Amino acid sequence: MTTTPEFRFRRLRRSDVLRRLVRETQLSVDDLVYPIFVEEGIDQPVAVESMPGVFRYPESQLAEVVNTAWNKGVKAVILFGVSQEKNDDGSDTWNPRGLMARMIRVAKAAQPQMLVISDNCFCEYTDHGHCGVLCGDDVDNDKTLINLQQQAIVAAQAGVDMIAPSGMMDGMIAAIRQGLDETGYNHIPIMSYSTKFASAFYGPFRDAVDSNFKGNRNTYQMDIANGREALAESLQDELEGADILMVKPGLAYLDVIADIRAHSQRPLAVYHVSGEYAMVKAAAKAGVIDERAIVLETMIAFKRAGVDLILTYYALEIADWLSEG
Repeated sequence: MTTTPEFRFRRLRRSDVLRRLVRETQLSVDDLVYPIFVEEGIDQPVAVESMPGVFRYPESQLAEVVNTAWNKGVKAVILFGVSQEKNDDGSDTWNPRGLMARMIRVAKAAQPQMLVISDNCFCEYTDHGHCGVLCGDDVDNDKTLINLQQQAIVAAQAGVDMIAPSGMMDGMIAAIRQGLDETGYNHIPIMSYSTKFASAFYGPFRDAVDSNFKGNRNTYQMDIANGREALAESLQDELEGADILMVKPGLAYLDVIADIRAHSQRPLAVYHVSGEYAMVKAAAKAGVIDERAIVLETMIAFKRAGVDLILTYYALEIADWLSEG
């Protein structure tokens, strides 16, 4: 006895051309943002051991890295400073001659059309490694907002194209928006790390920024168990004026991405974080996965869940893979 399926889904899978023709989700080099680490006081790149292929670059090589990204088709970078001028409040970030401002000016001069984004936080610039003004064992939210305003204004004065606050302070978008608007920078968009979890996936990033951080950020980053609060965080930042929302990390939070996408029309970003990157690299080195296939599948998963742009350390490699077809 034989049976005949009522509909044959396989008809549209018979060839590569057919599969491409009906493909629902597309990945493009235009979706990618490349994170770059810049360290003061070095003259050669320093490899980040926990993140193979990632380096802390000297300021003298930033222009070259920016141009390399541009020539591969990656049109957006986000800059992270590894400061040698750390103190208790991260004041180097609102110094017009400090590392953050210098990085922005160099990147824009190297490739004026590159979209240069500044990561606006304090963890790389404070001697305690927390994301703001430390009072006792916790970060003072409102004192940190004052410093964030100063930091964002200096970034705008240096020529930044987009501000990306990552510290998860309550009211940070309203404070930054007010500071920018009142100083004549109402055209500068804000990409908020609007739903950022207190995740175990960030470990290698601390190597990348040479952080001496001890402890945790549980009082200001989100509880990994809370989905409804995750949505509320992003919607609050949208109300405060965020132009782009973000979920960080990525793969463990695809449900959160999809939920925010269903409730917001704002562009949505995801950060494919250091731990996610390092695990793929380790598995590829062990020979147990196809690195290219896994990475591209992950990127498609982000896009399918609803994101519009992806911050990933794989950006340059993905650009190469996409160009190969």
